[in-house]
Amino acid sequence: MSFDVTAFLADRAESVRFVHRLLSAIASRPAFTGCFGLHEWAMVYRQREHRHPLPLRLGQEGTDAVVESHQIRCTHFDAFRFFTPDAVSLNRLQPTRESQVELDQPGCLHASMDCHKWAAKLGPAVPGDLALDCFELARDIRLLDMQASPYDFSSYGEPVVAIETPEGKAEYVARQREFSQRAGRLRARLIDVCAALLEGAEPPARVGA
Repeated sequence: MSFDVTAFLADRAESVRFVHRLLSAIASRPAFTGCFGLHEWAMVYRQREHRHPLPLRLGQEGTDAVVESHQIRCTHFDAFRFFTPDAVSLNRLQPTRESQVELDQPGCLHASMDCHKWAAKLGPAVPGDLALDCFELARDIRLLDMQASPYDFSSYGEPVVAIETPEGKAEYVARQREFSQRAGRLRARLIDVCAALLEGAEPPARVGA
């Protein structure tokens, strides 16, 4: 069965244009890797109740001290919107949904995980192997996201990436750069899918197909 580009665009043209514009903007920027995953820490800052049931490995006071001793520079709205009220003003930027195209950048773990979201939004237009690669990338990034978070993740048998230490920061940045490179390759392929759709052509076939 062939893919009906015309029918697909009749239903999702605006989404395709947005995804193409956003991913192209992200791809045009250098990767910033100095955030150290502090978005997760800002989500529990000065907060008695937390989004996840796991305990904080440094306790609440220790966690708050980490936030207060670092510069918070989160560019991604879907992370920033979960900051606690006291953490919002600590962020150098104030991302909004409307500023997403302007602010998202390729070093951001959440922007890289979003390759999976955008592949899902594009649905049947995305070759299966690309969709799977995007899912696997999101899974791998989410693991680092939690390993570097303030939560005690030891019950899952995973090592901590202690971003409050020089060693933890170095590990985080190294893995962040690797993920950014993986995401860059997948993002380029998603951009090609969008471009083909907007030109009225069938998306690029699966590699090796």
